Amino acid sequence: MMYTAKKCGVRFQPPAMILIYENETKGKSRQRIMPVRNFSKFSDCTRANNPRNKFYLEQVSLKQLEKFLAETMKQIRRKTTIDPEEDLNKLEDKELAKRKSIMDQLFEKNQKKRDDPNFIYNIEVEFPQNEQLQSCGWDTESSDAF
Repeated sequence: MMYTAKKCGVRFQPPAMILIYENETKGKSRQRIMPVRNFSKFSDCTRANNPRNKFYLEQVSLKQLEKFLAETMKQIRRKTTIDPEEDLNKLEDKELAKRKSIMDQLFEKNQKKRDDPNFIYNIEVEFPQNEQLQSCGWDTESSDAF
């Protein structure tokens, strides 16, 4: 039988490669889900290189699969990290709630607790007294209006 690959994709939960192909003899489109076992963030496309799937993946180049996987991982990282240059005032309520939950998770992860070995209760910081204070640009501009 001859197969023509139409679309190829990656599913992350549970990890699998998805191939939509057409059976040329019958003219039917079919979908094949190829699970990837022991998948982690360090895995590459060769994990899906199972001999049973070789017949279906012959028309899809490994370079194309690696590029697709890298782009998908980049999109996932973008969803789970916060860009410091992004203006959060312009986001919709749902997106803002997602960003806030990500910030809360990062805060909880980076927060020092009393049980931590590097925890210091009373930290004193001395600021230099002999240096001249610098004023901000917005502070001097607004003083003219009053």
